[in-house]
Amino acid sequence: MSWVAANIRWIMLVAGALTCTMVYAAIAPEAALRSTFGEALEGPLAEIVVRNWGVLITLIGAMLIYGAYHPPVRPLVLTVAGTSKVVFIGLVLAHGGRYLAHAGVAVAIDVVLVALFAIYLFGLRRHAAAA
Repeated sequence: MSWVAANIRWIMLVAGALTCTMVYAAIAPEAALRSTFGEALEGPLAEIVVRNWGVLITLIGAMLIYGAYHPPVRPLVLTVAGTSKVVFIGLVLAHGGRYLAHAGVAVAIDVVLVALFAIYLFGLRRHAAAA
């Protein structure tokens, strides 16, 4: 826990920067889907949904960067970001190996980040209970 707590700012900055790369989906939705999942949705509705998805993910990345510099909001930011990442991991894994060839690296990175976020949050909780 002490290593994670001592480095949480950097963990959040790196996680936020990586998460913000999904702004790509807001700019080029079809290309982002192809690079992330190896498939694309087509049509105006798909473009709206994917662009919105890209913006929401980018906002979570921005929240992680903000939380890196504002400790009072870290628990909320890490909980929201971790929940989002767990849902993404679960949805990709629910399709078996179909998307792992393309999204496997993102899933692996998100698993590590969720573990680090959880270690930090449980450490905070334990520290608060002891105080």
